[in-house]
Amino acid sequence: MKVVFDHLERARLATLPTALEAGPNLGGGTRLWVKRDDLTGLGGGGNKARKLEFLCGDALAAGAGALVTVGAAQSNHCRMTAAAGARLGLEVHLVLSGDRLETIAGNQLLSMLFGAQLHFTGAEESHWGELEMAREALTEQLDVEGLAPYAIPIGGSTAVGALGYAAAFIEMLDQFDAAGIVPSHIVFTSSSGGTHAGLLAGRAAAAHGGRRVPDVVAIGVAKGVNIGRPDIAELANHTLTLMGSTAIVAHEDVEVDTRWMGDDYAVPTPAADAAIHWAARTGGWLLDRTYSGKGCAGLLGLAAEGRFGTDVVFIHTGGWPALFAPGGVPPEPAGGAR
Repeated sequence: MKVVFDHLERARLATLPTALEAGPNLGGGTRLWVKRDDLTGLGGGGNKARKLEFLCGDALAAGAGALVTVGAAQSNHCRMTAAAGARLGLEVHLVLSGDRLETIAGNQLLSMLFGAQLHFTGAEESHWGELEMAREALTEQLDVEGLAPYAIPIGGSTAVGALGYAAAFIEMLDQFDAAGIVPSHIVFTSSSGGTHAGLLAGRAAAAHGGRRVPDVVAIGVAKGVNIGRPDIAELANHTLTLMGSTAIVAHEDVEVDTRWMGDDYAVPTPAADAAIHWAARTGGWLLDRTYSGKGCAGLLGLAAEGRFGTDVVFIHTGGWPALFAPGGVPPEPAGGAR
């Protein structure tokens, strides 16, 4: 049975399908493949474009006049929401952690270029509850002003947003068939859980239809997903309901490797910094210190433990603009360039 998404509201924002790129051998006979979701096109690319296609489709269907969302100071999701608003002619308001800096850089600079209004809360990067409350208050204010705001939680991690990665999973299966590979695992970075839920929903629907599917491993980089919030299986099953599928994601299908976050969300780690240099000098891939760098560190660590089979796929979720923010570039490795 073919998995379809044609019955769902969708704003076509991303350049799809993204490439599945062959990478180096990781040792032990495992070949790396990189799913280039840093090249989704919208506003500099990244995984959030897939979520925003369905979120913005839902917003337009609801008659929204503005998008309101929330994130860390250098949020990729906020930057891409700003770009989506520019494409669709919607006003965009971004609720951000921290304070306004004298010089705006990285994702904030691009968000402003796309015409978004930035609202700084002074909250810590990891205080997501405080940020969400600020987003709710701003949404209520804009509603009173008659802007018909459509509110998007942090990371776009709702069942509607997760549809983007359910579709991405099917896209990858078709690419695996075309390349003649059978990966044992798909590895990616998880912070707010929506990408993970979408992948598991797509996996369950495909398996229910008789297709062979790889395991899915999330590298958790936020405290919430590392302790099971949100409930990824529950979110995935809500996504399956929207898809019209009778497949089910069980709690045992959810795997989050918690070893690579470090001290906290958005706090750099030596392993991630080393992975950023490895990716740049091995494949010309640009990773950031908050998300994709930590995800790649987890990938390399699991490969060293012999976890994977002949082929493994790493989803490059983007994040390169953060390299141009203060503290965005990791220090040179010991011994200098190689």
